[in-house]
Amino acid sequence: MIDRAQDGTSLSGRSVLVLAASCGFAVANLYYSQPLLPAMAAAFDAGAEAQGAIAMLTQLGYASGLLLFGPLGDQLDRRKLITVLLLANVAALGLCASAQNLPWLLAASVLLGLTAMSAQVIIPAVSGQVDPAQRGQTVGRLLSGLFAGTLLARTVSGYVGAHAGWRSMFLLAAALDLVLIAMVWVHLPRAGSESDLSYARLLRSLVELFAREPLLREACLTGFLLFGAFNVLWGSLAMMLAGPPYGWGSEVAGLFGLVGLVGMFASPTIGRIADRFGGRRVVGGAAILVMLAFGLVAGSIWSIAWLIAGIVVLDLGSRANLVANQTRLYALLPAVRGRLNTIFMTCYFLGGAAGSTVGTFAAGRYGWHGVAIAGMLCAGSALIATVGVRAAAQRAVQGND
Repeated sequence: MIDRAQDGTSLSGRSVLVLAASCGFAVANLYYSQPLLPAMAAAFDAGAEAQGAIAMLTQLGYASGLLLFGPLGDQLDRRKLITVLLLANVAALGLCASAQNLPWLLAASVLLGLTAMSAQVIIPAVSGQVDPAQRGQTVGRLLSGLFAGTLLARTVSGYVGAHAGWRSMFLLAAALDLVLIAMVWVHLPRAGSESDLSYARLLRSLVELFAREPLLREACLTGFLLFGAFNVLWGSLAMMLAGPPYGWGSEVAGLFGLVGLVGMFASPTIGRIADRFGGRRVVGGAAILVMLAFGLVAGSIWSIAWLIAGIVVLDLGSRANLVANQTRLYALLPAVRGRLNTIFMTCYFLGGAAGSTVGTFAAGRYGWHGVAIAGMLCAGSALIATVGVRAAAQRAVQGND
């Protein structure tokens, strides 16, 4: 086995900025559909169950893509890997745009998610090109771009869907993928293989890493629960806003993506806090913020101001969770960052798929209060897990004294 860390190389601030934007474009493909879910389901005379299925299968496809293709970031030239993934993603977007029935659309949604994981090749690659003391801040900048993509995707797709139809949004996304290929080739440094393991051995090593590294397991659990909470709201938001007391369409639902931009510039600061105080404290704080956010969401039945406040706080908590967990994982074993990221993000988006399913179920049965309770339960479980791990670590230290 050959393991080579590449922490000695540096990237310019401009390249980091462009690659942050690239992360946003790449991940946006997962979220274009969210404000459009009611219109997409209505096109095939389907209801809430179909909306939940589209959101869930896209997230499940993404988790599967991370598992299947993420390890290749430690083995292949990353620019070539990203190019192949994006070209396949263009094909998947075309299939979504041309879907003639619901099964076709559901299958295309799986393929869309499966090939949309280029950002998770870019982020660990860039983290290996910066000074370790600045890694948290740099990862935070990349994640600012990624979060901007998740939020602006909803706003753009809501507008395009309202004025040109939901199929047009997928065609526009395919064109943006082609631009993204050029951005990555110009700004992502060429890197050689960091491992000579075979593909089958790389996949087996994922299980070994998960079994061997308690920090990785902790990050996977908290990531699963807190991103699940995030998607409890976002997976059901368009459906809830379309119903009483609001009755709003995709354009207005998409505008709520702009609300989350209030905290977009917090990611580098969160990264610096994680560098200084440790990721576990930041993740615990993130869980508390997410619980508070869903307390605010519960008031959405009375006033839209409660929902806006809840989205802002939820966005901050979700950012803190992802930045802190990824920062501490990238410092754990530098030579296998791609595989660590694969394991973590697979669990993270499995949580997203579960959250989307739970959110649409809770929204359909119990309304805003059901969404709030489901989100708070996810975040509360993450807080319990974080506190429990911290307490166990302190007992272990005291036992060794």
